[in-house]
Amino acid sequence: MEVALIERLRHVGLRPTRQRLALGGLLFKGEDRHVTAEQLHGEALTAGVRVSVATVYNTLHQFTEAGLLREVVVEAGRCYFDTNTSEHFHFFFEDDARLMDIHGAHSDALNDVLPGLPMAPEGTQVERVDIIIRLKRA
Repeated sequence: MEVALIERLRHVGLRPTRQRLALGGLLFKGEDRHVTAEQLHGEALTAGVRVSVATVYNTLHQFTEAGLLREVVVEAGRCYFDTNTSEHFHFFFEDDARLMDIHGAHSDALNDVLPGLPMAPEGTQVERVDIIIRLKRA
């Protein structure tokens, strides 16, 4: 994994530092997932990786800017980092603050999902559309 991660970081222009490798190893193992900076910091400490919360935030934002992660802002002050960078939407379970991908929702079908979506103003284009469907237990 580490060799693949080193190449992945270099490919997007990031130097494979000890912290990036440690945090990337935790983030990109296995299936796609949603994680907060605090969750990743806790995982790092459990794995014996000594890293500050600030370093975790900085690394997550660097990974996001490089296209390795997608930031999903659920509300002011609460964001998740998604290892699935493809176009997709989310369910947010308010009762346990959990984010889940909605499979099968792609930007190619935006008009099916959002009929009447306005056209972008001249000289601009839609970069992406974020949809979060909030759920509570009935």
